[in-house]
Amino acid sequence: MSLQELMEPEAGTNRTAVAEFILPGLVQTEEMQSVVFVLFLFAYLVTIGGNLSILAAVLVEPKLHTPMYFFLGNLSVLDVGCITVTVPAVLGRLLSRKCTISYDACLSQLFFFHLLAGVECFLLTAMAYDRFLAICRPLTYSTCMSQTVQRMLVAVSWTCAFTNALTHTIALTTLNFCGPSVINHFYCDLPQLFQLSCSSTQLNELLLFVAAAFMAVVPLVLISVSYAHVVAAVLQIRSAESRKKAFSTCGSHLTVVGIFYGTGVFSYMRLGSVESSDKDKGFGVFMTVINPMLNPLIYSLRNTDVQGALCQLLVGKRSLT
Repeated sequence: MSLQELMEPEAGTNRTAVAEFILPGLVQTEEMQSVVFVLFLFAYLVTIGGNLSILAAVLVEPKLHTPMYFFLGNLSVLDVGCITVTVPAVLGRLLSRKCTISYDACLSQLFFFHLLAGVECFLLTAMAYDRFLAICRPLTYSTCMSQTVQRMLVAVSWTCAFTNALTHTIALTTLNFCGPSVINHFYCDLPQLFQLSCSSTQLNELLLFVAAAFMAVVPLVLISVSYAHVVAAVLQIRSAESRKKAFSTCGSHLTVVGIFYGTGVFSYMRLGSVESSDKDKGFGVFMTVINPMLNPLIYSLRNTDVQGALCQLLVGKRSLT
């Protein structure tokens, strides 16, 4: 039976509650499934290794005991969590040749994915605010970005993201799923589940719209305003070397922001679409696999402090300063 036939409910069938969903994954042929397994496993190992290396460097290297790297360490934890929520389950289904996921497991995956992605939204905003204070308000930086403030920003990020993820999950439990049960994706997410609901999703879509305004539009505005002030301040620096270092640090963060928000916006622009498409899967791969894998590479390749700390970590030596 083809994927299209699976997604079409048969006429006259008894429409009972769906106890599990079918996740066909990225490809259908056995040969391509083997390729996807190898690529996803490689990406997972690289992501775990890269992010844990940066986290270890931030923890053991005294030079990196600053607010900027405190947030970077938290970002590494989020990237490890984000890819762990989706990829191991995909690998398990590819190995077992079983493409089903229970209703409860689907909701759990959705909750943790939105929790971690939500924290990253706010954390990227906090990192932009940190750069604004460091470059534009250097005299009050140590006071405005004290350890207490850093922890409060992280705690608020987790609280807001937890509230958002829990709201979506609870709202989703009010929907009826009575067939078809095929999610044309490789993990559970809101747009695809909305398309399978046989009850109205207007409230759920409204909640998602409000959440997008609060967790995407507002952070993007704050990040843009912060960096507008940063660019203006950096351009007034006379030393070319200092300007280069400031732009390099900010450039890494802006690259991560662009990739993260770019893929997120396109992923949730298709709420009105009746049919899922391979574009959704492509954006999903970027959000859950490529982004977490690229983040440590972006920060390490463009940041000499991180490079130095990683080298010292590898050779087993620590800075004494």
